[in-house]
Amino acid sequence: MMKPGSVYTTFFSAPLAKLFCSLFIFFTCIVNAQTKQTELSQQIWLGYFKQTRFSDKWGMWADVHLRTKEDFFTNFSQGIVRAGLTYYLTDDAKLTAGYAYVNHFPAEAHKNISQPEHRPWQQIQWHTKFPKLRLMQWFRMEERWRRRILNNDELAEGYSFNFRLRYNFFSQFPLSKKRFQPTTLSFVVNDEVHINFGKQIVNNYFDQNRFFLGFNYHVNKHDNLQVGYMNVFQQLAAGNRYRSTSTARVFYFHNLDIRKK
Repeated sequence: MMKPGSVYTTFFSAPLAKLFCSLFIFFTCIVNAQTKQTELSQQIWLGYFKQTRFSDKWGMWADVHLRTKEDFFTNFSQGIVRAGLTYYLTDDAKLTAGYAYVNHFPAEAHKNISQPEHRPWQQIQWHTKFPKLRLMQWFRMEERWRRRILNNDELAEGYSFNFRLRYNFFSQFPLSKKRFQPTTLSFVVNDEVHINFGKQIVNNYFDQNRFFLGFNYHVNKHDNLQVGYMNVFQQLAAGNRYRSTSTARVFYFHNLDIRKK
């Protein structure tokens, strides 16, 4: 009999194929956009993630983000607070549903005000472990309710709405003989594709691609610090405009298991 969760391992047991597929999508988007208008910017992304497991079946997800706007240290672009309730299918596969509040700091279309966004989300996430390789993947669905903008100084009534589907493929390779143990380093390759859809989406079904290279420091058995470079390649609402953002990304992951032994 097939063990619970083995369907995930079987179907996603070709990590290099998945990695090459993500890289192909990323570089194809860049090539296709070379003849179009592309803006360049530089940002810093800071993030804190906490996953707490209460029992064999239930847990909680929380994360907080702060992102700068341009030239790495100039103003802020986004602040995000996200929470969710997690149901564990197995130790390596779980479902999460929750809510995120996003604050879009003053930007081009609203220079003097922030734009709020309400974002319910649902996700399936799974892990695959090999002796010299660790993989994490998720599919996430988001429902994005963004407040309409009247002008640079005022918000309008109502919200724009669209769905967004995200696929995240994360891989890490140990850099020492003590693989994935506390105080060791791993090399990280991560790619995440975002796709928009809904009645209000006309030009930018492809939203963005995030490609990350960096290092994972295993602080202890539960916590990890990730530092590295990320390119965010995004299609803007006009359809023929793109933004390529060089990003210094620093994420801290705190995993807590409070199940009774």
